[in-house]
Amino acid sequence: MPAIDTVTAPLVLRHPDGREQLVAACFTHPLGLLYLDLYWHRSTPRQAAHLIRGEIHGDGPWRVGEARLRVLGCQHTDPHLQDAFSTWQQYLQDHAEAYPPRSQIVEIARRLGATPGS
Repeated sequence: MPAIDTVTAPLVLRHPDGREQLVAACFTHPLGLLYLDLYWHRSTPRQAAHLIRGEIHGDGPWRVGEARLRVLGCQHTDPHLQDAFSTWQQYLQDHAEAYPPRSQIVEIARRLGATPGS
């Protein structure tokens, strides 16, 4: 099984329609991949947690169903995502006390049916 759960680098999800987005965290799930949007903790799981159905393939980049997940590239590779990433990093730095610790994120993922490796 790929070690998606343990990746600490920023990840980009490419949807089947070509749209790309940064994800805050992702976890293996019996039905595929559970991922959390940026700022997920300011919303409800129904709004900010998503399940992509399908078998997970690869060791990075990964393929899940018709979606792909990869590590965010440098500014020259992913310039269209750099502003969102910089804003997210600044938010995490400025609001560290408001963002849940990894152990709590893993517990939330488990409650949503994920099977995190860590």
